Amino acid sequence: MSNSDLILLHPPSIYDFREKPIMYGPISDVVPSTPIFEMYPLGFMTIAQYLKKHGYSVRIINVAVKMLRDKKFDVEKLIRDLNPLAFGIDLHWLVHAHGSLELAKLVKKYHPRTPVIFGGLSASYYYEELINYPQVDYVIRGGSAEKPLNQLLEVIEQGASPTKVPNLIWKNDGKVTVNELTYLPTNLNTLSFDYGSMVKSSLHYKDIGGHLPFQNWLDYPIVALLPWRGCTHNCITCGGSAQAYRQICGRESPANRNPGLLAEDVASISQYFNGPIIILGDIRSAGSDYAARFFSEMRKKEVKNHIALELFQPASRDYLEMIDDSIHNFNLQISPESHDEGIRKAFGRNYSNKKLHETIRNALELGCKRIDLFFMIGLPKQTPRSVEETISYCEFLLSRFSDKEEVPIHPYISPLAPFLDPGSKAFEAPDQYGYKLFHRTLTEHKRALLAPSWKYALNYETEWMTRGEIVTSTYQASSELNRLKGKYGLITENEATKIQSRIRQSLDLTEEIDSIMENRDQPLGDKELEALQEEFLETSSEILCNNKEMRWFVGLKKFNLLKIFQLAVKGVLSRFKR
Repeated sequence: MSNSDLILLHPPSIYDFREKPIMYGPISDVVPSTPIFEMYPLGFMTIAQYLKKHGYSVRIINVAVKMLRDKKFDVEKLIRDLNPLAFGIDLHWLVHAHGSLELAKLVKKYHPRTPVIFGGLSASYYYEELINYPQVDYVIRGGSAEKPLNQLLEVIEQGASPTKVPNLIWKNDGKVTVNELTYLPTNLNTLSFDYGSMVKSSLHYKDIGGHLPFQNWLDYPIVALLPWRGCTHNCITCGGSAQAYRQICGRESPANRNPGLLAEDVASISQYFNGPIIILGDIRSAGSDYAARFFSEMRKKEVKNHIALELFQPASRDYLEMIDDSIHNFNLQISPESHDEGIRKAFGRNYSNKKLHETIRNALELGCKRIDLFFMIGLPKQTPRSVEETISYCEFLLSRFSDKEEVPIHPYISPLAPFLDPGSKAFEAPDQYGYKLFHRTLTEHKRALLAPSWKYALNYETEWMTRGEIVTSTYQASSELNRLKGKYGLITENEATKIQSRIRQSLDLTEEIDSIMENRDQPLGDKELEALQEEFLETSSEILCNNKEMRWFVGLKKFNLLKIFQLAVKGVLSRFKR
């Protein structure tokens, strides 16, 4: 039995992925999680800590990780044995459309009277459709669910009506009520990003696996921090853009975290973990004063972890010098999207290759440890020929900025998959940006996730590339980029050979599925899918790159065990005091 007031459940992208043979393709190769997208949103942590401050106990259970780590893990038994005041399930990324709703259905099977609450950007976008699913009782809209969720728990506890809970969609006897979207905090200063509390929670519930951010986190303890909610940029396919936040969350401008608090967050993390810390978003987005204050505070912290910073635009040498003066070990992540400046501009990033090269050169001269460059397939005005030219550009960068002893440039290319983000400019006005959509509703996306291959799950194609061309170009580009990485020593010859084999198998399997699909009127049956299952499993991940290649430096000592032990002792003593 659980003594938690709220249990936050994170689902796999597809609930019964252990039984369904699906060719996921390279949809998650450039993020830490697997194609099951087992990484839960940062909001889980801030919700848990906010509610704890207000007297509620919260437990996080990463159901996806538990299912990945143990093929025999009994999800139904887990759910049946829980007994909270309410369950919370995230539908932040649309890729969880299937898993979240199926998990909610399971919750209702064993706890028909316990409220099920949904939240996240995708839940907020599709709230009208989502609330009509019988397994959903409440939806909290917007990008800040902490306070509304606290008020909702109070109402549930009292057995009262939630008429005054902001941002809430709810139903009573089948009648749906939409409360006004009025809770829009202007900053994130009241929230806590205390990863130490997550350690304490995992020890308290004796459930380290349930709190893991993703499957291999113990081997690669990377930690992320969020300086704000919202965005000042409008990349046309992004569901977290300024337009998307305005439409979905009613937010006209980002809610920033005080730069001093952000620096404290970094220092706090470094007490417990020695892995890399990534700060999501470009610090300059909040203004030059914000950036200067943050780096000034960081200079005082003496943090030795590798810290990854994003650049949405090229950076001046002065800015890079400020970073170098404040952070011992810094890495950069830049997403030029394409080598073609016209395509890049059409996507929403308007800068020249010359400026990009200057940024790379200055950063390396100042001691930047590595620079990750991300290119995308599925962009406006992009053709298969343009994708090939992007790989040639990657070779140019590797040759220009590498030497025999060090290769600091790590280029990646991946498809925009599986979905074009709802709320993005391209999703809302596809014709205007040269896109064609195949799925619009939540239910259509839920169904698409069960397609036999990722080609048929894609919810879009463009005027310049069909779905088939996007898939083929992805495999061809990754094959050539894999060859270049072997040539320049980013991966070993053996690793390159293994990746090349998976690419070939994936392309052959794609063509095999296409042949079956094109020569029949009905979708593949279960027996036909089962016959392909072994091939699916062999091509499920690490197609675009070796997963270890994505990892920044982590020493042999990944955790500060003394600090973690002290946390555990404090937790035990506090329980005795109560």
